[in-house]
Amino acid sequence: MKIQEKVADCLVRAGSTFREDQKAAYRRAIAEEKNEQSCWVMRQVLDNALVAEERRSPLCDDTGIPHLFLEVGKTRSVSGGMMQEIMEGIALGLRQLPGRPMAIKGDDSARIDQSGGLNEDSGALEPSPILIKPVDEDVLRLTVLMLGGGPAIRGVTQRVFHKHSVDVVIDEIVSRATEGVSKLGCSPCVLAVGVGRSQFEATSLMMEAMAHGDFGKQTAFERRITDKVNTSGIGPLGLGGSHSVLATFAKVGPQRASGVRIVALRPCCCFEPRRASVDL
Repeated sequence: MKIQEKVADCLVRAGSTFREDQKAAYRRAIAEEKNEQSCWVMRQVLDNALVAEERRSPLCDDTGIPHLFLEVGKTRSVSGGMMQEIMEGIALGLRQLPGRPMAIKGDDSARIDQSGGLNEDSGALEPSPILIKPVDEDVLRLTVLMLGGGPAIRGVTQRVFHKHSVDVVIDEIVSRATEGVSKLGCSPCVLAVGVGRSQFEATSLMMEAMAHGDFGKQTAFERRITDKVNTSGIGPLGLGGSHSVLATFAKVGPQRASGVRIVALRPCCCFEPRRASVDL
């Protein structure tokens, strides 16, 4: 199979399919939740996901912006030609999904104020800049994440004065996450967190956390954040209950000797992180 076809299939799977760990997380939450309204919401989300997988149709009307995470093993290489093939595969996948037409035409100003209008071609939607990371595995693995607008609106990247305490950092993350979850609406959420030395690094770590996160494997750091936000009682769609958040995916990178930590936080919606991976 050509690289373009592999990438296109990966994008369609990302936009239309719950992973097995994601399905299991919903089933556990439904079994544990005592609020019947919240149970109903989560059952609808899971049923929707199963139908979307069967039909290979979008999980949500906001089909998302493609974000690309490429892991490169020590014996592998990436060429400019391969990068072009990946981009062609993204455009092909957006047409096959199909993605919602969201590309804005025009110059800088026209794209900001949307005066250029929308391009009707789903494939015209450019992905975000690709994130490339060297890994020890002998792989050339692409992960496609389809990230929607609601979580981006509620996400934040800010400094935290850590005061030499992990508890202080966690409490600040929980405070911001609780506010974001309460305003997002399309919950239960998955919290994506990156802790780095700069805004760019923190956001990159947050993206890596989404690419690698596993609903069935939560670190103590991640579990503390999830449990604390769930005490808010916001619940799915704000209807109450104990499952405002299904999981937290966090990545803590290198830190500098400083009084601050830069934290990127994204309250992912009930369908996110929409992701799939493929070996190229």
